[in-house]
Amino acid sequence: QTSMSRKGDCWDNAPMESFFGTLKTECLHHYQFKTRDEAKRVTFEYIEVVYNRIRRHAKLKNQIPAEFAKTYLQNTEKNAT
Repeated sequence: QTSMSRKGDCWDNAPMESFFGTLKTECLHHYQFKTRDEAKRVTFEYIEVVYNRIRRHAKLKNQIPAEFAKTYLQNTEKNAT
């Protein structure tokens, strides 16, 4: 199994553990998949549509990730000029 963190740092993996917990609670536990492809499709749709474009995140000052990224890039471009 691939690790998402460095060896010896248990706190390194906390963001991924949080993400996968949210994915399971808000999405995967609501389905009984018949095929692996169905599970992949539902997971992809949840991440790309709900998690990144609809769901607000407290860590991002209650913005959706797509809004946060857009604002961040605009501010970065302004500061670069």
